[in-house]
Amino acid sequence: MLTSEQKVFYQINGYLHVKGLISPQEQKELSDELDWIFTDWANHEAAWQGPWREKYMTEEERTEAKLVAMNDMHLYSDRWNRITGDPRIVDCVSDLIGPNLELHHTTLHAKPPETGSPFPLHQDNAFFGHARNTYVDAILHIDAAPEEAGCLRFIPGSHKQGPLPHLRNGGAPHLSPDKFQFSDTVAVPAEPGDVVFFCLWTIHGSDLNRTDFWRRVVRIGYRDPSNPQVDGHALGRLGWIVRGRRFKGDGVSGRVR
Repeated sequence: MLTSEQKVFYQINGYLHVKGLISPQEQKELSDELDWIFTDWANHEAAWQGPWREKYMTEEERTEAKLVAMNDMHLYSDRWNRITGDPRIVDCVSDLIGPNLELHHTTLHAKPPETGSPFPLHQDNAFFGHARNTYVDAILHIDAAPEEAGCLRFIPGSHKQGPLPHLRNGGAPHLSPDKFQFSDTVAVPAEPGDVVFFCLWTIHGSDLNRTDFWRRVVRIGYRDPSNPQVDGHALGRLGWIVRGRRFKGDGVSGRVR
């Protein structure tokens, strides 16, 4: 459960850092399961492409930058499926967007040591657009994520602007690096077991991993079942209800009530 101060912080800033939500033992179990997922399923050449890279990285960094990623890992591992319905996470999300919650998808983002690719500033709505802002991403940290490892960075209050047009010139959707810059962001360093929650309209990104260790996080996306999806990943697919109910007439992916 969140405090009233935490709820207000989220409403004002569009993100919230909750420390130590997952115990060290559970974090170790999830980390061990990631080792198997890395070997059998993950994409090891998933670094975002596009001209934005010239603004974010030197030529050498652009050559070396790598990212390991995978969507919907909860469909491959019971341990990762169970954590998506964990009451400690679900309680927080429910406090932010209401009593009825649907799991939308999960995504692994793993930045290798010294070469972990950055993410340009963007809104997640550009990847899985929804009609309303009752969608929260919960970023579960498996490894430490100090600033030098490329921790999450947010533009506070940017969710109040609503969905913004993104550039799609030869790569993943992103906001103009001339208009939206890391100097406008607040860094949110985190420890293993921490969870960072944010609205799908909140502008965020992350820098290179310049450390000698991995920076692995898993994004778990939740929405109010009445919030219809309009485009992007998992369009038209129902997710399992982790809290409350789905009512007749609720917006289903690709349909608007």
